[in-house]
Amino acid sequence: MEKSDICILLVDDEPDIIEIIRYNLSAEGYRILTAENGKEALEIARKEKPQLIILDVMMPKMDGIETCSQMRKQPELDQTVITFLTARGEDYSQMAGFDAGADDYITKPIKPKVLTSKVKALLRRFREEPAPHTDVLQAGDLMINRDKYMVIKDEEEISLPRKEFELLYLLASQPGKVFKREDILERVWGNDVVVGGRTIDVHIRKLREKIGDESFQTIKGVGYKFVS
Repeated sequence: MEKSDICILLVDDEPDIIEIIRYNLSAEGYRILTAENGKEALEIARKEKPQLIILDVMMPKMDGIETCSQMRKQPELDQTVITFLTARGEDYSQMAGFDAGADDYITKPIKPKVLTSKVKALLRRFREEPAPHTDVLQAGDLMINRDKYMVIKDEEEISLPRKEFELLYLLASQPGKVFKREDILERVWGNDVVVGGRTIDVHIRKLREKIGDESFQTIKGVGYKFVS
């Protein structure tokens, strides 16, 4: 995919921030769309289906957390990468973002070269076409379909954001195996992207709420394993 074919949606209510980011990413050759609030962003995203959305947290009409949550309910945006851009670096804000389905978190201000490098890394996560074959994993009472990003438990479908799904698939692919934290970060988030130290913990907590606490075991100081 050429850069000119890649659409990035910038969402922020500060015109100066939008202009700086738009200028630098346009210079890289990407097609840039902008929105100044969550409702406008949701409408544009549904219509344009961008590969990447860079989303501010504090906005009028609909804040970034709610906007991200609504976007993750849209099937046409299932493969879109969403990252938050905000000056707020508190743990609770990051946790809320991941809970809403965000893929990553960028703290502003950020240098233009760092931003463009980050965007390139984020876009590597975008998969335009699904795998050509069905990849179904049976783990205990779970049926996990990787092609459809679908999880079935007790004949009921469980909806998971992409990173939660990929983390579950990784752990469930080898029940009983202890996956080290650094291996999880590399295989689920990629070693070219820096994420917060609590990223894995937040996603495991959400999986425990949705799948069942007994399915995930913490190995203190090492990592996690799936128990079928």
